[in-house]
Amino acid sequence: MASNTLSALSTSTLLQGILTSHGPQTTLPTAQSLQKATQTIIQTLPTTGLGLETTAAHLLQDITPGLNGSSLSPNYYGFVTGGHTPISLFADHIVSVWDQNVQVHLPHETLATVVEDRALRMLCQLFDFSPESFPARTFTTGATASNILGLAAGREYVLRSASRRAGVEYDSTQGLLASCSRAGIRKIQVLTTMPHSSLGKAANIVGLGSGSLIDVSIRGPDGNPGIKFDLHKLETLLSQANSASIVAVSCSEVNRGGFATTNQADMQQLRALCNKHNAWLHIDAGTIPPLHISRRLTIEKAFGIFATLLPDAPQYHGIRSSTTGLHLADSIATDGHKLLNVPYDTGIFFSRHADIIAATFSNPNAAYLRSPSSDDDDGINSPLNLGLENSRRWRALPVYANLLAYGRTGYSEMVTRMVQLARGIAQFILTDCPWLELLLPPGNATANATGTAEFEAVVSPDQATTTNGERKRLLDCIFIVVAFRECDPLRNETLVQRIKDDKRIYVSGTVLLGKAAARIAVAKWDVDVQRDLALVSEALMAVR
Repeated sequence: MASNTLSALSTSTLLQGILTSHGPQTTLPTAQSLQKATQTIIQTLPTTGLGLETTAAHLLQDITPGLNGSSLSPNYYGFVTGGHTPISLFADHIVSVWDQNVQVHLPHETLATVVEDRALRMLCQLFDFSPESFPARTFTTGATASNILGLAAGREYVLRSASRRAGVEYDSTQGLLASCSRAGIRKIQVLTTMPHSSLGKAANIVGLGSGSLIDVSIRGPDGNPGIKFDLHKLETLLSQANSASIVAVSCSEVNRGGFATTNQADMQQLRALCNKHNAWLHIDAGTIPPLHISRRLTIEKAFGIFATLLPDAPQYHGIRSSTTGLHLADSIATDGHKLLNVPYDTGIFFSRHADIIAATFSNPNAAYLRSPSSDDDDGINSPLNLGLENSRRWRALPVYANLLAYGRTGYSEMVTRMVQLARGIAQFILTDCPWLELLLPPGNATANATGTAEFEAVVSPDQATTTNGERKRLLDCIFIVVAFRECDPLRNETLVQRIKDDKRIYVSGTVLLGKAAARIAVAKWDVDVQRDLALVSEALMAVR
């Protein structure tokens, strides 16, 4: 039997093996290597353990060749997939070695919760809102979990408000059905536009049901849901008797990366309506669909919040203004494993209402989970009373490390390069790919005066011969997502697979206007505009 002691294979040797085993940063394994790796997976429990060295060799030599390069390759543009910076990977190894269970705040025994508090404060500063305005802050598994927190807190808030208006005592321990009955509430509705699927999943989990999601958008000319909020429809639903409402704003459109708000005034209108009707305002800034009110109102999924980091330059003004007013929300959900570029899995949640969060997520009657009383209260809450998990991983350290290593300037440069590459790819499609159609983001410059249509506008080859000024206006609406399709309907059906098979880059497939389309999402920390644009151009030309 092989030795199972650490002396048989030191931790440093293991780490060195992992760090050097990444090999070429290809987007996908070959079919042959994937098949071979699959065949090496051991399917039955060994009677006698294989030992540390043999198992480590199996993982490095057999398993890793069958993995994709989603986080390793700078040219994996599928979904919205970030990478991990060298310092965040280093910090993540520390997290595994020290293996802190971040649940109870024990400042005299470990500084894990203090580091988490500092990381969350710095994130508030990164996104330009005051940490004091969002005293309830925590890390989650991702934007979906953060959305669950937001809807659960919103449910608590609207039922508490409804009970107060009905003149009855509210007791959250009695559960959803009893609380609704006592307050005279027949339904809790989630009012939104083009919600990401994770919002419906979150609604199911917190007992509201995905059917509680109601579209309040201005419809397009084809009758399909749009991305813009219809304020009249919104207020009509908010004022319904025997109902309570959560207004959910999506901070970016997933397929083309459009935004739902154009400026702070748009968010102020939503905030005023929520205040008037005792509704909870939740921003899904880490999942992807968009929201529009007035002429071009959007905010972006878990990644649109990063538009706040773009320079104050004319070519970024439209996108930057779309993210103003985030501080007006009651809760914000986003994640870190996209544009923050820390390892999976990392979600982030902020709320203005510490009392609501405590009432929703505190552990009742668990004396052994309480923080010890102290004369020097530092204001840090135990994480187990701020979210879903009691025991969980120390997700804060890679975030803390990245924020220290790069700072605001470093992240601004990082996001700017992402946008420049996305716009460079769009420019290449417009000028050099007459067989492709570029699909513009929602709220693009071609929207008509009423702001009701063309949110899936197509720039076809015959439209590409526009003036430089018009082309610049089209490109300036692009954040990090580029959507396109082939003009030939038959070839378009295989476009995504042909690009994947070429293996120079990886793209996702989607459906827009009832037709297949490809989408490129630029989200890696190590993006090199000149290098990557040349490679993407080669890949697109290769599948012509």
